[in-house]
Amino acid sequence: MMTEEKYNFVKMYERSFRENWESPAVTDYGSDVTLTYGQLAINIEKLHILFEECGIQKNDKIAVMGRNNSNWVAVYLATVTYGAIIVPILQDFRANDAIHIINHSGSKLLFISDINWEGIDLDQIPKVLAAVSLNDWHPISLALDPKKINYDAIAQKYKEKHPDGYWAKDVHYDERSNKEIGSINYTSGTTGFSKGVIMPLNGLAGNVRYGLESGIAYKGSRFVTFLPLAHAYGCAFDFLSCLAAGGHTWLVGRTPSPKILLKAFAEVKPTVILSVPLILEKIYKKMIVPQIQKPPVSWVLKVPFLDEVVCSKIREQLVQAFGGEFSQMIIGGAPLNPEVEAFLHRIKFPVSVGYGMTECAPLICYTPINEGPKIYSCGRPLKGIMEVKILDPNEEGIGEVVVRGENTMQGYYKNPQATKEAFTKDGWLRTGDLGMLDEDGFLFIKGRCKTMLLGPSGQNIYPEEIEAKINNMPYVLESLVLQQEDNRLVALVCPDYNEVDSSGLTPEQLDEAMEDARKQVNSELAAYEQVALVKLYPHEFEKTPKKSIKRFLYTVNS
Repeated sequence: MMTEEKYNFVKMYERSFRENWESPAVTDYGSDVTLTYGQLAINIEKLHILFEECGIQKNDKIAVMGRNNSNWVAVYLATVTYGAIIVPILQDFRANDAIHIINHSGSKLLFISDINWEGIDLDQIPKVLAAVSLNDWHPISLALDPKKINYDAIAQKYKEKHPDGYWAKDVHYDERSNKEIGSINYTSGTTGFSKGVIMPLNGLAGNVRYGLESGIAYKGSRFVTFLPLAHAYGCAFDFLSCLAAGGHTWLVGRTPSPKILLKAFAEVKPTVILSVPLILEKIYKKMIVPQIQKPPVSWVLKVPFLDEVVCSKIREQLVQAFGGEFSQMIIGGAPLNPEVEAFLHRIKFPVSVGYGMTECAPLICYTPINEGPKIYSCGRPLKGIMEVKILDPNEEGIGEVVVRGENTMQGYYKNPQATKEAFTKDGWLRTGDLGMLDEDGFLFIKGRCKTMLLGPSGQNIYPEEIEAKINNMPYVLESLVLQQEDNRLVALVCPDYNEVDSSGLTPEQLDEAMEDARKQVNSELAAYEQVALVKLYPHEFEKTPKKSIKRFLYTVNS
């Protein structure tokens, strides 16, 4: 348990507000709204007054649901510095899922964007005392006297409490032990069952500590925050680490298409970029692949020494596309396509892959670019923070990845059975992932325990590895490899219809292209991994907010 004063979670933000009072803290990208640390601290103080007026007590739950914006940030920090427990809800959850989470967590206040409120009625969430708009702070629905908690009433209470104004010297939060619960994050995993992860402040502080000590975040650093803040990855580094360090984060509240993000990167010029693989892979496919497939470039890339010139130009073009001033790009949330990773490694693009899970808030492994990450690995366990071992490894050293350390959850809220199943008898947290550790301590993920398939003679088949190869084929947007009752492998493929249309392919020609892709992939696979059939799927697969496919929704007959 971290006992150092500087890593007490609540006190980190008290210090940051005091030390960075005049500096910009958050900007709602695409608007003229920028809050300094001082202005953000004032908003937090007003929220504390609102909490008091609503009768919120220590350890009460407060839910927040909406796209990234400065008000979301204020609610989160106001909750944990008040002594309550924050319940972030992913904005992409359906209304009935959100209602379940609000009720299951026992949240007493709900801060929600107007669009997310449309599918919810206060009668469906009887324990909630008030729902407040994240758009403009107006009370949406109340079980309390509206005169007590409307904006004007809170503003008047604020003036009465601080007649001389609220300044850096006035920022003081009651110290909370890092052993106390800070958040309950409901998983968005691919199994279809959402569980509430009980995260102590120590787990949040462990991630922030790494963000600061590794140099990911520092005073004056700039972040473009497009990962949903309700997800542990974006929350820990784009938001919590950035603001603990005195950095400035631009909050992207729109759907993060490559076009929108590249524009934001060019304008903000971030100092570090956090992304999920899908975003980088789309940009690679649209910007880089068309170049390297053209005959002059494709020829030169095969010539020693000459290829270095081309690689250097491509790297510089890609670096400038992301703003030109970032030290590294950190990929997490899902595996990076091996072909994309190999090419980026070849051109010396500063990208490194990390590994984590919601149950660790989220980081478990990562190696910064200046410490020499290994290609295809997801780094080493965080030194002094997390431990990793492989449970029951096979002859290749592959087994279930289990972890323990500062970032680990306490368990699942109101779910003792799931909590018991999540830990080994000696206290290691089961990740559900299959992996191996090399002689230098680098972790390599092979796939999910639940998705691993068995070949005809009991061989282990990792569908994610086959899918990565299929996804690199022409006219393929994404794929899922499934196993039929006769043990044959079938690939569901969603075509890249933009590429299909621009090439003028007929349906028959598309079928031929898919068959060619199947044969090409099979030529790179062992006999027991062969794909017997490709079936076209008409649209993109449904995904979690971190862009992992919800595999449980699909069967061979999909």
